[in-house]
Amino acid sequence: MLTSAVVSVSAGRPLTYPLPSSVPLGEKQVLQTFRAYNVAHRGSNGEFPEETAPAYMRAIDEGADFIETDIQATKDGILVCNHDVTLDDTTDVADHKEFADRRTTYEVQWVNTTGWFVVDFTLAELKTLRAKQRYDFRDQQYNGKFQLITFEEYISIALDAKRTVGIYPEIKNPVFVNKHVKWSDGKKLEDRFVETLQKFGYTGSYLSEDWLKRPAFIQSFAPSSLVYISNQTKLPKIFLIDDVTIRTEDTNQTYDVITSDSYFNYIKDYVMGIGPWKDTVVPPLENYLQRATDLIAKAHALGMQVHPYTFRNENSFLHFDFHQDPYVEYDFWINKMGVDGLFTDFTGSLHRYQEWTSSSEKQTLQKIASMVSSFKRG
Repeated sequence: MLTSAVVSVSAGRPLTYPLPSSVPLGEKQVLQTFRAYNVAHRGSNGEFPEETAPAYMRAIDEGADFIETDIQATKDGILVCNHDVTLDDTTDVADHKEFADRRTTYEVQWVNTTGWFVVDFTLAELKTLRAKQRYDFRDQQYNGKFQLITFEEYISIALDAKRTVGIYPEIKNPVFVNKHVKWSDGKKLEDRFVETLQKFGYTGSYLSEDWLKRPAFIQSFAPSSLVYISNQTKLPKIFLIDDVTIRTEDTNQTYDVITSDSYFNYIKDYVMGIGPWKDTVVPPLENYLQRATDLIAKAHALGMQVHPYTFRNENSFLHFDFHQDPYVEYDFWINKMGVDGLFTDFTGSLHRYQEWTSSSEKQTLQKIASMVSSFKRG
């Protein structure tokens, strides 16, 4: 069970997150559905090590509509949150001499990959590791302080929030996980995934009364997994779309195939949206945006939402068109491209942008500007 966590940020303001919450569900602020969803990509991982409890708690504090995670399974069949199939880049596993012999090579999506794999560790062993920041240009002060968390712990964080916060879990690398992790009852990662969601009351179809109480999107790059669970849950599903060079892990299909009119007409019966890498929607050349593809228009024409990934504040991730300003990028994608949700590493930035540009805020700013203008004229 998670315990109370107090995290002091660099500005010195303490953030206290008591668990479990004493706020009854009926008194919680409802999820906003009138503007593009703010999806905290692996939590607020621009500030804290990704997919840790503080990263998710921080994202909630900053205004996330949904907190996003990647679900894999341990050697003993426990579902845990971790993006990579390996532990090398986001934990201190290399410093644990007792696990030195666990480093190995497996084929992952047709590529031989070497490292320490989640599927080779029990939950108890994973809990001895500590998370670290993936990028060396981000804050390193929290390295070595936080454990990896389970799927159930992640869900508890969302349910404990003092307002309604949705979850956005991914069925991660199901072909690889199902090859290496076996459950005694013959079930698969996808089955355990849905069972866990149902255990916590996540059952409703999009915008239904049940969904608004327990909002959730299920995402995966593996279309066969989304089709497989379609008879198990009414929860809305998002088909993730990778780079144009990447084939689907399960069906070995190319980008051109899975974005074709015929495939969209097929997959729309199983999913309510797509989650494309943003550079496949508007391809860049020498860091300048080129003409947008028709991906968003095609999806919207079929009634599917579009939630692109990943939005990051650092200059190295911003195309020159945005003048090193993440707010300009948000404006482009929300107001020009018309997306329905955004995966961001910096939840607070997106939330502030949306608050500042909402109708009421615009009116207030216009009034202030008018008063300043009148004052100058006087």
